[in-house]
Amino acid sequence: MAITSLSAQTRNNVTQATYSIALLKYAGGGDWYANPTSLPNLIKFCNETLNTGINTTPATVEPGDPGIGAYPFVHLTGHGNVVFNDAEATNLRNYLIGGGFLHIDDNYGLDQYISPQMKKVFPELEFIPLPPTHQLFSQPFRFPKGLPKIHEHDNKPPQAFALIYNGRIVCLYTYETDLGDGWEDPEVHHDTKEKHLDALRMGANIVQFVFNGETTEQIMTEKL
Repeated sequence: MAITSLSAQTRNNVTQATYSIALLKYAGGGDWYANPTSLPNLIKFCNETLNTGINTTPATVEPGDPGIGAYPFVHLTGHGNVVFNDAEATNLRNYLIGGGFLHIDDNYGLDQYISPQMKKVFPELEFIPLPPTHQLFSQPFRFPKGLPKIHEHDNKPPQAFALIYNGRIVCLYTYETDLGDGWEDPEVHHDTKEKHLDALRMGANIVQFVFNGETTEQIMTEKL
């Protein structure tokens, strides 16, 4: 089965003019606003290396906002509790089915909340691990071992999980890597230049995958 990224209609919309990506402001008490320099740095890197036309200042959007469809890429991060009410879960589902994309990056402590909240959005789906051979890890920057390890949390390997709806990845969950910390200004977390660059390159791969709309012929799991 072919696994696709952003829908063709949404892809056409984002190539017509400069567009924005957004940070998700969720309820529950978690620090959705963590890593304030991460998205601006990722945007700058993508604009310079991929020639994307992303607005340099990311937007902030809530899961229940009817205007969420204006953002082809929405990023969720934090350390604590995440809560979607029924209306927010429905709106987020409609956004993702309609061509949107959600990237969830565990900033440590987020994992226990993500699965039950995304079950509200897609009760019929399970997170599927992506293998290192997936195109996400090779275009344009190569990561032969898959998701890079940026920060240590619980001494577990980094993993990338996907929710796949009708053959399209609608949500990517990056776990035990902390890409967002790596995107931040290096002095914030005292990251090396190499770690900072690895994180930005992996982020650029995600952005390109979302906006490029290419397919992979790999069958991720027998469930597909």
